[in-house]
Amino acid sequence: MKALLLENIHPAAVEYLEGRGYDVDLRAGSMSEDELVAALPGVQLLGIRSNTNVTAKVLDSAPDLLAVGCFCIGTNQVDLTAAAERGTGVFNAPYSNTRSVVELVIAEIIALARRLPEKTQRMHDGIWDKSAKGSHEVRGRTLGIVGYGNIGTQLSTVAEAMGMNVVFYDTADRPAHGTARRLRSLDALLAESDVVSLHVDGRPGNAGFFGAAEFAKMKPRAMFINASRGMVVDYDALRENVLSGHIAGAAVDVFPAEPKKQGDPFDSVLRGLDNVILTPHIGGSTQEAQEEIGGFVAEKLARFALEGSTALSVNLPEVQPGGLTPGHRIGFLHHNVAGVLAELNAAFADAGDNVVAQHLSTRDRLGYVVTDASEPLTTEAVETLRRSEHCVWVRTW
Repeated sequence: MKALLLENIHPAAVEYLEGRGYDVDLRAGSMSEDELVAALPGVQLLGIRSNTNVTAKVLDSAPDLLAVGCFCIGTNQVDLTAAAERGTGVFNAPYSNTRSVVELVIAEIIALARRLPEKTQRMHDGIWDKSAKGSHEVRGRTLGIVGYGNIGTQLSTVAEAMGMNVVFYDTADRPAHGTARRLRSLDALLAESDVVSLHVDGRPGNAGFFGAAEFAKMKPRAMFINASRGMVVDYDALRENVLSGHIAGAAVDVFPAEPKKQGDPFDSVLRGLDNVILTPHIGGSTQEAQEEIGGFVAEKLARFALEGSTALSVNLPEVQPGGLTPGHRIGFLHHNVAGVLAELNAAFADAGDNVVAQHLSTRDRLGYVVTDASEPLTTEAVETLRRSEHCVWVRTW
């Protein structure tokens, strides 16, 4: 059994997968589409971060691939629909690095408010510039959070503990934490916030979400932070607003196009601007977060491949069966149409096999059922299911 892990995934993932019997190939960089096509034959599990794209072409060239693990929060780098159609499970780590991202954003808020980027640069240049001009406390200032999910809510709590007022905007109906106030429009948030921090996801509809019109609606001398996705912001517009002085400072951790590996050159229209912090997509890059992510996603991959569990899958129906009895479990991923469960149970009945436990879930056009039986289902019965017009795959454990 082979696993390919890219983009410096934490050794905790290697340790876990090797402990479950996998031969792990760990690589530092990402791979292009053509490189993946060449590398994936014979690989059952693929681990990536945000810089590797798994397309339909890649999936078509990987007949042995069972699952893709995104060792990060986002999954927009994977064609989830194509993966689901092929029965390839996709898993991520929706919670493991939230604290690390929050702490980076908090640090950036304070650094921008005190204009630390330019202060430290001048010291390195040999210039003593001891001045309070443009420097402010964050206490009493208003933080506007756009996207109130796992990261946004935790950021809200920490910012409030520092004495900030918090407002938020989200298209989903999310309850406020602490004394945070929900605003009903993005415009209302922009008009009120001294700091705007984006925490939206990478769905295609969010491309170009924040541009010149939105910057114009921000308070004069407000600060802007993007630790979500590079493609959601027009950075040319951000540059113009920093140069004009309308935006007092900005921190950016994500970019529309990012280098593929360590040491590659980087360029951006935001380079060289005063009071602008640029970081290389390190929001979740702490040892604590990466270790947690490594173990978390590796476990989800192995349990799917070796036990049939789809717990926290982002593209397949979620089924979390109990402990595995080797040789007595069958997983049946099928098209979500009437009569399939009856067809499956008829196979057990015809074989005289007693069903001990059964777990079924559906999602969009797919259904997934895991059945534990008193005896292994016969080869003939398994082949009958495999030949069903509704079958995506059948696996036994």
